[in-house]
Amino acid sequence: MQKISAVIITFNEELFINKCLESIVGIADEVIVVDSFSTDGTEEICRKYNVRFVKNSFGGFRDQKNFALSLASNRYILSIDADEALSEDLRKSILKIKENIDADGYLFNRLSNFCGQWIKHSGWYPDRQLRLFDKEKGKWGGYNVHEKIEMFEGSVIKRIKGDLLHWPCSSTSDYTEKMEKYSDIAAFELHVAGRKSFLFKPVFHMAWRFFVTYIVRGGFLDGHNGYFICSSDSYYSYLKYRKLRKINRTGASNYNSYNGI
Repeated sequence: MQKISAVIITFNEELFINKCLESIVGIADEVIVVDSFSTDGTEEICRKYNVRFVKNSFGGFRDQKNFALSLASNRYILSIDADEALSEDLRKSILKIKENIDADGYLFNRLSNFCGQWIKHSGWYPDRQLRLFDKEKGKWGGYNVHEKIEMFEGSVIKRIKGDLLHWPCSSTSDYTEKMEKYSDIAAFELHVAGRKSFLFKPVFHMAWRFFVTYIVRGGFLDGHNGYFICSSDSYYSYLKYRKLRKINRTGASNYNSYNGI
């Protein structure tokens, strides 16, 4: 049977980390938690499980996850966020894979819970994620906030059944705060990548994002929460490109809002 290392990065995750760790018991042969100096009960909760708890300064989601990846002793990795947990169907699928791994990476759906409601539309589902993979065939890449596993050319990718359960926020105000913070990071990353934002680009992206998520992807079917999610996500697009325009004009060295967290 193939052994799997689970890797998790944390910062003040006491609300959901217990669900995360409980869901991988019997799945992960090794659990590595890389924490960016939490000030809540995250470490205490993690210590109740058989984990390797490592503290490391946060330099961005992508780099922190690759650092955690470097600590894993097993070839196959289950990368899971602290606010995520394996559904029972996904647990069964991964246990079956451990008996006979036949791909370099595995995709599965992510199902998110917003204020007690599982969101089935609004651009949030199926939200396929590649989180189980051969670390010799891939690593974390892309932009911070929108980081993703990038597999090397020629890698074999398959889909498996089961949902990765996700609790992205504890309240509407928490979600709004995250959108503000993440738009700082995303704008900075886009600037570093050489992207430009012009006068009407923020408004265009906001309108287009709302149309796609609320109309095309059925956000209206998720009721009041669907409207809030689609409105918030479109406003996030607006903030990202508005802040990018500011950085383009003033330079990254003058953009003090970015703090990498």
